[in-house]
Amino acid sequence: MIPSYLALYHSGQLARRVTEAEQRARHCDLCPRCCAVDRHKGERGASCHTGIYARVASAHAHFGEEEPLRGTHGSGTIFFSGCNLHCQYCQNWSLSHGGEGSELAPYLLARQMLQLQEQGCHNINFVSPTHVLPAILAALLEAIPLGFSLPLVYNSGGYDSLTALALLEGIIDIYMPDMKYSDAAIAERLSRIKDYPTHNRAAVKEMHRQVGDLQMDARGVAQRGLLVRHLVLPNGLAGTAETVRFLAEEISPHTYVNIMGQYHPCYHAERIPQLNRPLTVAEYKEAVALARSHGLRLDQRHRQAGMFL
Repeated sequence: MIPSYLALYHSGQLARRVTEAEQRARHCDLCPRCCAVDRHKGERGASCHTGIYARVASAHAHFGEEEPLRGTHGSGTIFFSGCNLHCQYCQNWSLSHGGEGSELAPYLLARQMLQLQEQGCHNINFVSPTHVLPAILAALLEAIPLGFSLPLVYNSGGYDSLTALALLEGIIDIYMPDMKYSDAAIAERLSRIKDYPTHNRAAVKEMHRQVGDLQMDARGVAQRGLLVRHLVLPNGLAGTAETVRFLAEEISPHTYVNIMGQYHPCYHAERIPQLNRPLTVAEYKEAVALARSHGLRLDQRHRQAGMFL
């Protein structure tokens, strides 16, 4: 499957999207926080603390991602520093809040994309991309004339704006958002954001409208579509029952979902009694059973882990 962004590049539409994204960064509304800073004047996002350049913490072939992404040669994963959420249990807090990595101009980010393609990676997987959207688009514009042609994965925390997603239509091949919470009060307490469920669900609907259900090639490698991640939290804090209902009834019963069971207390979790313990096997088995009961497509690892079925 030929990535649709190539047609946008040749028509000049990609260059126009780059310009629009850069203009939006002058009064930033690229995530639902709409903090309105002018990144081109050196101001940084109120939550993401990011300026005009993306800060890259690492770039490598990743073999721990979902099976349709990693395939046999790995997912070309680029981890960005900064985040528009403040999850109190973040397992990557040194990246999201610690500012690890180096700021890269678009041509250097493009070079990393090309290097991962040369290594044989199946896709380029942008991790925490929401706040660096202008840099991603500018890097893609630089990479295409040098031969870049891999599918693009938008691997976000799920707090994405419809404004930003409109800029990405026809560019992103695979959307992989988190669906963290079903309850706004819990989202505010655990991730310092009031309106997560409303924006998250609107974003997931738009992502699915753009790319549809997950499609794979003959090797089982994802080419296009929606893949949702849901991290199960202790004591039912993630609202799994409502999340899987929403996906099955309001998105698609064929939605590909990774019910993630790796939660363990990190960062500031010890300050929150309900989070200050690992997930139990029983809690995870219950979440997987809920997803199965709605007929959703579960990641292969759920079938491989014998204790879960």
